[in-house]
Amino acid sequence: MSIIKKLNNDIEKLVEQAGYKVENLALQPSGRRDLGQFQLNDAMTLARTYKKSPRLIAEDIIKILQQDSRFTNLNIAGPGFINITLTDAYLGELLTQIYEDKNLNIDKRPRKKIILDYGGANVAKALHVGHLRSANIGEALKRLATLLGYEVIGDAHLGDYGRPLGLVVLEIKKRYPELPYFDESYTGDFSEIEPPITNSDLEEIYPYASSKSKEDEKYLEEARDITFKIQNHERGYYDLWKKVVEISKKDIKQVYDMLNVNFELWLGESDAAEYLDELTKIYEESNVLIESEGAQIIEVKEDSDTSPMPPLLFKRSNGTVSYETTDLATILQRQKEMNPDEIWYCVDARQGLHFDQVFRAARKVKLIEDKVILEHIGFGTMNGKDGKPFKTRDGGVMSLKGLINLVEEETRKKINPDTVEEDMREEVAKTVAIAALKYADLLPFRGTDYIFEPEKFADLEGKTGPYLLYSTIRMKSLLTKGESLEIGKITQFKTETEKDIALTILRLPTTLNKALDSRSLNDITEYIYKLTSLYNKFYAENKILTEEDKELQKSWLTLTKIVYDINMTLLDVLAIKVPEKM
Repeated sequence: MSIIKKLNNDIEKLVEQAGYKVENLALQPSGRRDLGQFQLNDAMTLARTYKKSPRLIAEDIIKILQQDSRFTNLNIAGPGFINITLTDAYLGELLTQIYEDKNLNIDKRPRKKIILDYGGANVAKALHVGHLRSANIGEALKRLATLLGYEVIGDAHLGDYGRPLGLVVLEIKKRYPELPYFDESYTGDFSEIEPPITNSDLEEIYPYASSKSKEDEKYLEEARDITFKIQNHERGYYDLWKKVVEISKKDIKQVYDMLNVNFELWLGESDAAEYLDELTKIYEESNVLIESEGAQIIEVKEDSDTSPMPPLLFKRSNGTVSYETTDLATILQRQKEMNPDEIWYCVDARQGLHFDQVFRAARKVKLIEDKVILEHIGFGTMNGKDGKPFKTRDGGVMSLKGLINLVEEETRKKINPDTVEEDMREEVAKTVAIAALKYADLLPFRGTDYIFEPEKFADLEGKTGPYLLYSTIRMKSLLTKGESLEIGKITQFKTETEKDIALTILRLPTTLNKALDSRSLNDITEYIYKLTSLYNKFYAENKILTEEDKELQKSWLTLTKIVYDINMTLLDVLAIKVPEKM
């Protein structure tokens, strides 16, 4: 239990001593620091319960609070708002406890198992800017939920089983018809054959094949046929498909590694294929599959719907399964193999209809236990200055590698050549570039679109990742220089800025919980910027290492260490690495 939660509980008991029963009491940060640090608004609610003036109730509560040495400047504002200030001694004591045990500033939740489906990379396609938000938000949510006590399993859930792979294999066949994969008489071991294809080739092949399929119906029909052969594990085609997946997955992992995104599972749609027969049997026995123009569909419309809800396509007329069906098979797989309490899908908000259909179809036949929560965590798009999805300078879709390189060009300009050795500058520039990208991506509420400006977000000043890195590195440098000085206890405060920092530190548990409940990291990005800015103000106002009052110096160093630890914790939650220098 966090210190601030324990304080809430203590005040709740004091309110009971005053004669009033209140549940879920919560101290609120005061908007009027001249009146108090915190505000207690429960007298307004109690007035309705006890049929009594809220001001009279507030007066009763104040009388009890005044007997507690931890509180000072107790007063009532308006009709019954109670203002509370913590004594400097008690505030220092709370921070000292946090210095000694960081867990005292975190509220752990009851354990539950969550599968977090994010990333969404499609095999044989280049990762582009559209994949950035799923990777960043998903990874940060996973780390946040883990910090707060959940067991979270991140799954890349690669797109590796649909028509795009059929198109790629078809085009390889067109270009290399002599490959043994396409020779029905070949009886050798395909695992020993390497196709003459690189990931760069795949990134060119798919757009070409996709474009051609839109213009050539015969070509498209061939791709559908090959997709059917792959999904039915036909020798040769299936073996080539596996090689293509292997080549592509290696490159995908490299890009995710650059973003500091780490999956516990690297499963794809194809990994749920073994459950397709069982899935089909479940739906057939439930009599919910409907024949429609040679295809099979599932009606998912409900009486309460106020907008159109099309049926879910279960199987196409050519016998191939849909993306929706592989998602259903994956739910069945996860239920049987991992037995989760919740499954979260961190996917573009524009996929909302898809997940409505899938979730309804899953519930319709009790594919998963009723108690298991299925949740789509949608997000907006990253746009350019024109307000449209971020593009290359020539208007094409920008790859993630290209975006990282673009930002790296800007961050390279910020590296201090006097402090960072030449052989380390490229690595530091890349680390700072990733921080700039991630912080900018997580700064707005996830549901909103936002404009990304490389020059702005790579700046060392303002609300940016590089600003946070630079400030955190400076805190570490200060602590290193002060290693021989006494640290470990806060006994006094000299300025209001220090108290502002202390009160902001105490708000960390609320911020973390709010971020997890909203499934958005913007509360954390705002919090770490505010805390860092307050600390930088304090740093500019005081000469910490040369302070002659040793007790004050010890308090300042301890405060610095607490802020540094919080920054490192939150930057890690955001999956942002901190370089040694920059």
